[in-house]
Amino acid sequence: MMTAQELNANGLDMSPTATPLQTRSGSPILGMNMPHTTEQAGAIMARIKSLVQRPKESVAVNVVDGSAIVPNTVKLQYLVVYFAFNLGLTLFNKAVMIEFPFPFLLTALHAGAGCIGTRILQSSNYFKLSRLGPSDQLVLHVFSLLYTINIAVSNMSLSMVTIALHQVVRGSTPVFTVLIYRSFLRGTFCSSTYISLIPVVVGVGLATYGDYYTSIPGFLITLLGAMLAAIKTIVTNRLQTSGTHISAVELLHRMSPLAFVQALIIASLHGEFSKLWDFTLVEHKIGSRAIIILLLNGAIALGLNIVSFSANRKAGALTMTVAANVKQILAVLLSIVFWHLKMGLTNALGILLTLIGGAWYARVEMASAIEAKGAVDLESNEVMKT
Repeated sequence: MMTAQELNANGLDMSPTATPLQTRSGSPILGMNMPHTTEQAGAIMARIKSLVQRPKESVAVNVVDGSAIVPNTVKLQYLVVYFAFNLGLTLFNKAVMIEFPFPFLLTALHAGAGCIGTRILQSSNYFKLSRLGPSDQLVLHVFSLLYTINIAVSNMSLSMVTIALHQVVRGSTPVFTVLIYRSFLRGTFCSSTYISLIPVVVGVGLATYGDYYTSIPGFLITLLGAMLAAIKTIVTNRLQTSGTHISAVELLHRMSPLAFVQALIIASLHGEFSKLWDFTLVEHKIGSRAIIILLLNGAIALGLNIVSFSANRKAGALTMTVAANVKQILAVLLSIVFWHLKMGLTNALGILLTLIGGAWYARVEMASAIEAKGAVDLESNEVMKT
């Protein structure tokens, strides 16, 4: 629970007549007056819960995951920090892969940084571990495996298709996210959201336009990677909002050791340990400079994972997939600045289209959040009158 000072810092009115009511996602319902009795509060929460957990009816996704009642300014803050960390790590990884060309061992390094970093935070009483049952433990094991497999499939597809095609297919992740929500979770989005996704997805295709050579197995593996990315993003959100309800830091703390071991196993299967042995002892290419770079890279990866999980909880899974597409475009723009990447008119059109689509999507989501918040306030007032 945040203190009154923290809530006031986020622009929330903490006067006696406007006390925010905590939702199951941990976000305050803004502008809702606190009911005078425990019975009324219980009736409101039970009613709202019944609205968002009807198994046979479609429900707006931003109501189910709680993102509709998170202030837009808070979402923006999380997304800005997410962009900063993500772009920073993306550009940094480009330099790191020159000093340390072992993608799965680098993944293990990132997971190891998660283990150490969250352990330090736990010992500093930043968070406390929740009590989880056997079923919740199993879910986290499966999630860590999904996390590792997603990275493995992405790397595998890069070896089977061109980078241009890989980027285009991965850019379709928002589409898979919508399909999964609608097909398996009975989640819905407003029609404007669907339309705004078109320039976001098409724009990435145009911005990364190039050699689209592939084989059928390569295309299928790349398509599987996009599906796994969507599933991972949704599961990350559900674990924090509708499942175990654990915090972003605790989720990373519990997942990192499992992902670390799995990444080491995959690295071993790909022969990266023997290559590292030659790279270090035979070619003498790992010195103090490389070690410092790797440690700094791991620290940035730790920050990105915490921010990414937290932003997912606040903004929602679909928003995170759209943000990932916009991040790709920003990375292309930075590549033009730092590495003098050349692009044609089609690429420039794709960049513009994606940025316009991202802005359009943000505007639609802000309007949808205001509408959903009004519906929740109206429902709560009706319950209080009964």
